[in-house]
Amino acid sequence: MAPLEKVLYTGKTHTSSGGRNGTSRSSDGRLDIQLSSPGTLGSGTNPEQLFAAGWSACFIGAMGLAAAKMQIALPVDLAVDAEVDLGTTDGAYFLQARLNVNVPGVEHEVAQALVDAAHETCPYSKATRGNMHVVINVVEHAPVTA
Repeated sequence: MAPLEKVLYTGKTHTSSGGRNGTSRSSDGRLDIQLSSPGTLGSGTNPEQLFAAGWSACFIGAMGLAAAKMQIALPVDLAVDAEVDLGTTDGAYFLQARLNVNVPGVEHEVAQALVDAAHETCPYSKATRGNMHVVINVVEHAPVTA
């Protein structure tokens, strides 16, 4: 894969000793968090939750771009529930994920077209494509009628 032609933004973080049980802070100070391993009693978040949050936020942005191209208004209560699993296969660690996309008030076919377009353009989706098992579900099927 070739390097980017134009860098639009660089997120910079520093994660200290402990890795999954340490701390992570962004260079601008906007992110300053404790980390805890999944399933422990620690009070921090974990890399899988951070990945899920980043991917779902990015995916909604990609849906916005797709909606603009398709001249469709996205509902204000659009939501993506991301689930990122950490597991093993043959003793090696892997991730898998599900994105459950709720597009209330939008016909199922239209919502599916938006989700498909977003999955093609979202940088997180591109990064995971072919590298992990991903399932994307449209969970709102039809517009609400009075």
